[in-house]
Amino acid sequence: MSEVTIIGIDLAKRVFQLHGARDDGTVVFRKKLSRGQVLVFFAQQPNCVVAMEACATAHGWGREFEKLGHSVRLIPPVYVKPFVKRQKNEAADAEAIVEAALRPTMRFVAVKTEDQQARAMLFRTRQMFVGQRTQMINALRGHLAEHGLVAATGTAQLKRLADAIEDSATALPEGVRDLGQMYLAQIAGLNARVAELDLKMRSAAKEADVARRFQTMPGVGPITALAIETFAPDLATFRRGRDFAAWLGLVPKQHSTGGKSRLGKTSKMGQRDIRTLLVSGAMAVLQAVERFGTPNNGWLTRLRARKPRMVVAIALANKMARGLWAMMTKQEDYRNPVATMA
Repeated sequence: MSEVTIIGIDLAKRVFQLHGARDDGTVVFRKKLSRGQVLVFFAQQPNCVVAMEACATAHGWGREFEKLGHSVRLIPPVYVKPFVKRQKNEAADAEAIVEAALRPTMRFVAVKTEDQQARAMLFRTRQMFVGQRTQMINALRGHLAEHGLVAATGTAQLKRLADAIEDSATALPEGVRDLGQMYLAQIAGLNARVAELDLKMRSAAKEADVARRFQTMPGVGPITALAIETFAPDLATFRRGRDFAAWLGLVPKQHSTGGKSRLGKTSKMGQRDIRTLLVSGAMAVLQAVERFGTPNNGWLTRLRARKPRMVVAIALANKMARGLWAMMTKQEDYRNPVATMA
């Protein structure tokens, strides 16, 4: 086993499949280890490359392997799948991970720190509470609509439903009124939790110098700035801003062949959280330009005259992503926002 230079691991809950190989891909060993045996085994191995799919628990294992002196490579699962030979099983998956990791042009995922994963949990928890709040509001709207009380969609219409439930003159059965109160209490609790998490995210964004710099760009608030710092790798790893925009999925799909370029809809192949926040920020900037107007906004005005609003917002989000890359790599704040958007 001393000749092993790379070990691929198919991660699991209890039993882990290992595939050891040399630089040329020659198989050295195939092993199955229980969870408690994994770190003991790797502590006895000479420093080598440890390859895994970038899935659940991969970052935690990656940090442990790095502490033992190994070099960790995390591969997106979609890049591993083409290397699986015929039948899919743990041994085949571990071998495919090694094959993928040995490719000279393979792309890897950076191992996240504990702080990054803690912030990611903060984002995911807020996202879950917002989803639950939307679900509760929609359920309340649907139930009350069956009793003739119809309201438009959106959280802004919740007050109308609450007033109708509180008003004794409203023709609602007593049981429906009581259940409506339960819905409102649950929604109020979710609102409080979301507000608490928003406060934590804003506080974290104030403490980080990078997040503060990102917020100098119009359309980038504390949540977006913190999301970039949490979910994105070091922006210096991208050769140019266009590569960062492509990593976010803010570029069109390509169906090119025969030397003819054919572009489709937005690929959406990148980091979903950052992309969604950038598009939302771009929509806010576009709305402000449409309502109030700003000097030297010719680029947005001309594009809006020819394209639908969402297409313009995605184009602006792409431009914002490239600007964020430039700000990070040059260590500069956003310069002359109005003129730059023109």
